[in-house]
Amino acid sequence: MGLLSALQGFAVIGIVIAVGYVAARMKIGGSQAQYVLNRVSFFVSSPCLMFAILAKEDLSVLFSPTIIVAFASAAIVGVLFILLNAAVFRMSAAETTIGALNSLYLNSNNIGLPVATYIVGNPALVAPILVMQQALFTPVALTVLDLQTSGKFSLKRVAAQPLHQPLLIGSLGGILISWLSSLYGSFLVPSWIFDPVQMIGNSAVPLILMAFGMSLYGTKPLQKGANVPAVATVTLLKNVVMPLVAFALAWGMGFRGATLYGCVVLAALPTGQNVYNYAARYNVGLSFARDGILFSTLSAPIFISLIALVFS
Repeated sequence: MGLLSALQGFAVIGIVIAVGYVAARMKIGGSQAQYVLNRVSFFVSSPCLMFAILAKEDLSVLFSPTIIVAFASAAIVGVLFILLNAAVFRMSAAETTIGALNSLYLNSNNIGLPVATYIVGNPALVAPILVMQQALFTPVALTVLDLQTSGKFSLKRVAAQPLHQPLLIGSLGGILISWLSSLYGSFLVPSWIFDPVQMIGNSAVPLILMAFGMSLYGTKPLQKGANVPAVATVTLLKNVVMPLVAFALAWGMGFRGATLYGCVVLAALPTGQNVYNYAARYNVGLSFARDGILFSTLSAPIFISLIALVFS
């Protein structure tokens, strides 16, 4: 059943991605179509979706011990890349930061939401990962990039990063409503407000997948000067090592069944596209970030299907 559900889930996801690719190839929507879909999904649909999911989610389920697995597995893989870089690749500190993010940063939005929805069966599972990444890993990485590229530390810019993340704001808003509702004893948001928010949120997954499909059109990986061994390393760390680490941690913590399956599948998610945004912001490791995202994204369905086969 696990493998069948995974294949069906990837079929749903793949068809919508393919529609986006064909739309881009046929130039439907013009040259700005992908940009518009990304902006709408990032700033409107996805925050509404996370708010709608979390506002009615029990906080004891949301902040379960599985978040320890997500944090520890990501941190371990990031440290592994730093150690490998020191021994083999010897890239600059800024590029090393991009490589570490390539290895540990999960695509909890573009791919994570659809995978959690159609394969794991619980989209709320991505919320702790999203909060952890935006509130912890992102500020740390941007601090390092600030220091390495500008030579000075901007505490104000680093502290303001979470305020510029609509997904984090939507998630925290949903968590706040859930907490207040539990104290009050009933759901606080009236249906005439909640229903349109949920309706807008329901558009997030198809918009995200179509925009991702559009981004694949015309992509040229591994251009001249690409660090192929480093790209291969971050892909293996992300899609192979991180799920294995997550399995070991989850098993050691006593997780079994669907909980163990969810931990391992989400750990096998590809690298988040935010990494390329950070690389572009500081103009460092652009091709490295793009290639790492592309190859981890292309290989993720294979490894997630293998995980489903093993668990089935």
